[in-house]
Amino acid sequence: MWSRRAVLLGASGAALTLAARAAPLGDASSDVAILRDAYESLHPGLYRYNTPREMAARFDALSRAWSRPQSRAEAYLSLSRFLTTIKCGHTYANFYNQSEDVQAELFDAQRLLPFQFVWIDGRMVVLTNQSSDPRLARGAEILSIDGHSTPSILRTLMAYARADGNNSAKRRALLEVRGFDRYETFDVFYGLIYRPGASVRLRVRAPSAARAETLEVATIDLATRRALIIAEPEENGPVWTLSYPRTQTALLTMPNWALYNSSWDWRGFLDQSFAEIAARNITKLIVDIRGNEGGNDCGDLVAARLIDAPIAREGNARRTRYRQTPDRLNQYLDTWDRSFRNWGDDAVPREDGFFDLRGETEADQIEPLGPRFRGGVDVLIDSQNSSATFQFASCIKGNRLGRLVGAPTGGNQRGINGGAFFFLRLPASGLEADVPLIGRFPLSPKPDAGIVPDIEIALTREDIASGHDAALEFALR
Repeated sequence: MWSRRAVLLGASGAALTLAARAAPLGDASSDVAILRDAYESLHPGLYRYNTPREMAARFDALSRAWSRPQSRAEAYLSLSRFLTTIKCGHTYANFYNQSEDVQAELFDAQRLLPFQFVWIDGRMVVLTNQSSDPRLARGAEILSIDGHSTPSILRTLMAYARADGNNSAKRRALLEVRGFDRYETFDVFYGLIYRPGASVRLRVRAPSAARAETLEVATIDLATRRALIIAEPEENGPVWTLSYPRTQTALLTMPNWALYNSSWDWRGFLDQSFAEIAARNITKLIVDIRGNEGGNDCGDLVAARLIDAPIAREGNARRTRYRQTPDRLNQYLDTWDRSFRNWGDDAVPREDGFFDLRGETEADQIEPLGPRFRGGVDVLIDSQNSSATFQFASCIKGNRLGRLVGAPTGGNQRGINGGAFFFLRLPASGLEADVPLIGRFPLSPKPDAGIVPDIEIALTREDIASGHDAALEFALR
């Protein structure tokens, strides 16, 4: 069972300076009762990696913590840490589904580290310098920030990063800052826990230096961070690109599939792209989905161009925990599709308390779609691929449609939860927690891991410093 200190701070012992930005919350344990009821009634993966007894103890500990006065920042941290123990990559206090007031209070005014970075073997390595100090060059290693060693910072923040099962590579990937998201996971939790001010003191080792030096640099605001974002899912213009790095090679770069709110005709883009590929007699196709967590099932329309006969989308059973949502919960559940509240006859009861789900809008198979591409295919993957991109990587590998090149994916072969969601509104705290509604369960035993690439290529500090993309260079051979 967690102690109050473990719930709020974690075992790292990092000093948290969580001065409230607003009036402290009163007794918010009623929110934990709502959370518990909703998750026990609706969440298909609550007990995928935990026993009922383990989860009951954690709910009890969270309830005790929330019965005492705390700031909303403290409540958000303890809720986030609790949700990660479910080990579901789609279960978290979603940054984007919080109210505007909560976003403004907790996220929008934070001061941020003035560089993008990755973690390599537990070391923080600079990707892009957003400061005015040239010593923060690509490939520089950050050894400490304001006296905290960067490995200790990573250990602290790992407890707040979501992932499926024990796929720690996904957690580390989320704690990188690479311009993939409007709110970076690292920025949110580093800001709430360590509370950087107008400047930070860094110990830095330059790419070619043997010794480190200390420098102080100004922090940046959220707008400056977002200036380097790679692909905005809300944009209505093209999010992907098709290029030809070699005469007979096409490169389809797809950094984002979260196109729910975009009016961009991505299906038409794929139609036009594959027609152009056919007209050019291209013999090699590289699909780059690195950094792409998922979204729409865009990969289906890529796979459809690589097959002559229908293929199974995935070898998983789809199950839910309910047929109709309980009336007592409906006032707290937001969603975009009213049908999620009542699956009706599509939810077929099982003896184990689940319902087999049929009649989803997605078909069980991917049908061929012309023109058929018959050349070689390489798909570039990494640990961010954890939802629709995880399923695409699994489809490519399982059906031998091409090679996977890069780093192991996020997600988990034991199945993931998603497909449909409620946004659970907790009235006492004003916070939100996502509730995935469809669990995918493999039909045979699978490892607790993501998809392993056919050709594994690790990112190195030397590659970053030189600007060398080893995975892409391999695919271009």
